[in-house]
Amino acid sequence: MLTNDYVPGAPSWLDLGSRDVDAATEFYRAVFGWEFRSAGPDAGGYGMFQLAGQTVAGLGPITGEGASPAWTVYFETADADATSKAVEQGGGTVRFAPLDIPGEARIAGYTDPAGAEFAVLQPGSLKGLDRTGADALCWTELYTTDAGQAKRFYGTVFGWDTEDMPLPGDAGSYTIVSRAGGGQAGSHGGIMQLAPEQLPDGLCYWQPYFGVADTDAVVTRATSRGATLLMAATDVQGVGRIALLRDPEGAFFAVLQPDPPAVPAT
Repeated sequence: MLTNDYVPGAPSWLDLGSRDVDAATEFYRAVFGWEFRSAGPDAGGYGMFQLAGQTVAGLGPITGEGASPAWTVYFETADADATSKAVEQGGGTVRFAPLDIPGEARIAGYTDPAGAEFAVLQPGSLKGLDRTGADALCWTELYTTDAGQAKRFYGTVFGWDTEDMPLPGDAGSYTIVSRAGGGQAGSHGGIMQLAPEQLPDGLCYWQPYFGVADTDAVVTRATSRGATLLMAATDVQGVGRIALLRDPEGAFFAVLQPDPPAVPAT
């Protein structure tokens, strides 16, 4: 599972682009207990979701023309400029070129060959999220129409190791991804191939999973506050109880009650 012992290629940051920061703050406070702390008057409305004083994600207003509310997963890189070149050479596109957050980090945003958006963070004083695991990011998952292409692309960009796991019946396979040389102990996400009609709006995307103590209780809190349940709470042997949701503005996220229960977050 994902930890905050960040290395190149691992998820290290996560943020939500919203049309209504105040409404998003209220929703995620009610669902996960997160509080919002502004990054200051010069941050353009951007700030941090925090739990017990630890940053679990970022939140800010949508700035891109035609952009929709969405969670964006950031992977660590040692060199955002080199990653941008690797993305283009691998068939992806640069959504926004590397830019500096003075004194904190360097970031850039991309779209993979199938259309899924992601980003990178080159750490400075900002190393990544303070908290992962319980009530925070615990896993990332790519839903794509071409898993083979995705494995080649992200392998080129980040050097990920991959391992295919058969799904029950004739449902195909699920690909576990991990940092180079990390094995399953260094896994931080998965890749799942879906048909276009199985993807909401037909779009490929990266989805964050948040670790929770009670999936059913979280689903109840979320749906009672306007979220849409895309996949009902389901037990996955050896993994835990999961559910897929869409928040009131349309951003996708998932929750996971680990099996066995998660240890306290770091």
